[in-house]
Amino acid sequence: MPNPLYDTLFAPLASRDSRLLILSDGTEVTGRTFHGLIGRAANALRAAGVGPSDRVAVQIAKSPEALAIYAATVSIGAAFLPLNTAYTPPEVAYFLENATPRLFLCEPAKAASLAGVASRTTLKTLDSEGGGSFGADLSDAATAFTPEPRTPSDLAAILYTSGTTGRSKGAMLTHANLLSNAESLAQLWRFTSDDVLLHALPIFHTHGLFVASNVSLLTGGAMIFLPGFDPDAVLRLLPQATTLMGVPTFYTRLLDDKRFDRALTAHMRLFVSGSAPLLAGTHRQFQHRTGHRILERYGMTETNMNTSNPYDGERRAGTVGFPLPGVELRIRAEGHAVPKGEVGVIEVRGPNVFAGYWQMPEKTREDLREDGWFITGDLGQLDADGYLQIVGRSKDLVISGGFNIYPIEVEMVLDEQPGVLESAVIGLPHPDFGEAVFAVLVAKRGETVDIAAVLEGLQGKLARFKQPKSALVLSELPRNAMGKVQKADLRKTYAGWFNP
Repeated sequence: MPNPLYDTLFAPLASRDSRLLILSDGTEVTGRTFHGLIGRAANALRAAGVGPSDRVAVQIAKSPEALAIYAATVSIGAAFLPLNTAYTPPEVAYFLENATPRLFLCEPAKAASLAGVASRTTLKTLDSEGGGSFGADLSDAATAFTPEPRTPSDLAAILYTSGTTGRSKGAMLTHANLLSNAESLAQLWRFTSDDVLLHALPIFHTHGLFVASNVSLLTGGAMIFLPGFDPDAVLRLLPQATTLMGVPTFYTRLLDDKRFDRALTAHMRLFVSGSAPLLAGTHRQFQHRTGHRILERYGMTETNMNTSNPYDGERRAGTVGFPLPGVELRIRAEGHAVPKGEVGVIEVRGPNVFAGYWQMPEKTREDLREDGWFITGDLGQLDADGYLQIVGRSKDLVISGGFNIYPIEVEMVLDEQPGVLESAVIGLPHPDFGEAVFAVLVAKRGETVDIAAVLEGLQGKLARFKQPKSALVLSELPRNAMGKVQKADLRKTYAGWFNP
């Protein structure tokens, strides 16, 4: 009986003697060695009581062992549930109560603080060096194992949304969801066994785990497997790589370093950016510095990737390209499709779309229609050539004096003002307008921002109702682990700005 993910991504490793992982200290792990680690993890999981359809929750550091536990979990028919390593015990408590995993793995240093919230599951520990109680289990386990039969529609993972509004939702992703996306991206981005991916992303998120790792595994390439993004390490190891997947922060930090230049990147095949919007200015600066045009794409926890700028052809700054092969996309407002150039809610349908929200049937029915169309909650528009531009989240729409204002339109003009590195536009309660446009600005390094001059600079470029009523300057914007600006935090912090 087949196991789609194991058969396609992991079984070929059993006979692969070439390197799969290259660690920051130069250690290399071959495919065959990693397959043995998967086997030990599978046997250790089964010894801990994990069986088909169970959940395995992990809040552990990125390591070869952590990646092997993902592989082993899906191979034995269970669902993998990775948690952000920054989550606090109260946050972890919600995920464990909601997902009811059979096993929860955490770092040894956090075991005492998490023991109480994990009282209803088995808790074991694992650190980045393979130590801890589960590390001991791995050392003692055999490498030989038999995968559990699974169908394409069986659950492979649960990824929780960021939870910026209300409780986080557990997106249920199947074997078919993950495989279809990896296959589409590998083809579209021209990945082969010759590629070496510089992997500095976390693996508790779809970008690092299901895009970067799965694509490399599918195509037989290697990964320089870094514990996180460190500019010095990336610059040191970049000559060994052919591709890099990152978030916008990766690229802005690299551009801040004079060592990052055309000569250092001449051998690179592809730079990909996602998980948060890439400023058009960063896109242009990167091309000027290196000669490469970053390829930007668009995805979600519930769908993995939906669209991508083309590998061959124009990679248009400020857009996320076209739907992936097999993915349908439409933009609708008030129940009807909108013409090109107009803003509406992005909806997608395809083999990448998740199976629903864990234990939330009503929310599933609200967002996932019976005919397969998923309402993303993102606002977008298609230009005349069919490139998709993300305008923002529907919850970020500002309605001031009865007028709809899309933050991205205001942010694009603000980012062009003298001294402004980036901006975030939100709506705040206002006694006259219901909501007023408010701007949070970040200055370029070594420069200052004159707020009055910036607001004056919007005259003639934006309609009056779109212009911020007020603004402030921060040293940086609040972001989550993947670089997304946390506008909900800004709205909460400055809610009384116009109503002190």
